[in-house]
Amino acid sequence: MDPTARIETTLDFALRAGEAPLGPPRLAAAIRHAVFPGGARIRPQLCLAVAQACGDDAPEVANAAAAAIELLHCASLVHDDLPCFDAAATRRGQASVHRAYGERLAVLAGDALIVRAFQVLATGAVQAPDRLARLIQTIGAGVGTPFGIVAGQSWECEPRVVLTDYQRAKTGALFVAATAAGAEAAGGNPQAWRSLGHWLGEAYQVADDIRDVVADPALLGKPTGQDQTHMRPSSAKSLGLCGAIQHFEKLISAAIESIPACAGAPRLRGMVAIESERLVPKVWSQEVLRDAGLALQRLAPAR
Repeated sequence: MDPTARIETTLDFALRAGEAPLGPPRLAAAIRHAVFPGGARIRPQLCLAVAQACGDDAPEVANAAAAAIELLHCASLVHDDLPCFDAAATRRGQASVHRAYGERLAVLAGDALIVRAFQVLATGAVQAPDRLARLIQTIGAGVGTPFGIVAGQSWECEPRVVLTDYQRAKTGALFVAATAAGAEAAGGNPQAWRSLGHWLGEAYQVADDIRDVVADPALLGKPTGQDQTHMRPSSAKSLGLCGAIQHFEKLISAAIESIPACAGAPRLRGMVAIESERLVPKVWSQEVLRDAGLALQRLAPAR
């Protein structure tokens, strides 16, 4: 089964396990609305790619880790879109959960997804129960305090914030969890893979800052201009648009260089290069940098 099918099948099974004929139907619908249709699913894709690079000897554990990470990411998006944060009307090209089902069900759907994530992880880890404790610690650290995505979101409520601290927590932490958990799910060494998650996670947040300025909301599937509206820390604001693009390119290069030597390295390098183009298309970069009299050195195709 290809990685996309593995992810979608596991996510559907996970949500079905939390549904019942006598359960609240609108809550179940709100939860599904938050998860399907998905975005790029880059975090679970990354988790599975690392697991495969480490041998993928327990695929059910890897599937569960990837699904848990995606469910936690979806939960964070539901809460991020709420009126108390971004008040976003759309997400992934459709109405945000609070717009479609109301604020109360959006809060509850996000909460339910967090619980469901760890239930999925516990169920899938039956194939290799000795790996469960480490996976819970790794994935939990990517979500909670003091450096997970919850902490990253909370920096927006502080009077002062260091941009890199904000970015590493809000976005980078779950990428680190994805790479480390992928290795742990396959019995590999998570430390060898944390750098890939770190660099790619920071690059993803910088790309999000750039896209918030230059992307078409219809194509992006969510509102733009949110950083300016909510006075949030932003690479585009701190470094300027040109500086942010150049910083993004350096982070992508660092991510590719950090991939350990293994049989799966070419596939991972290719995945990062493709994701780089999806996040910040060359045509955007060239136009912005050309106007500034600068040149773009885009990565060569993965070897």
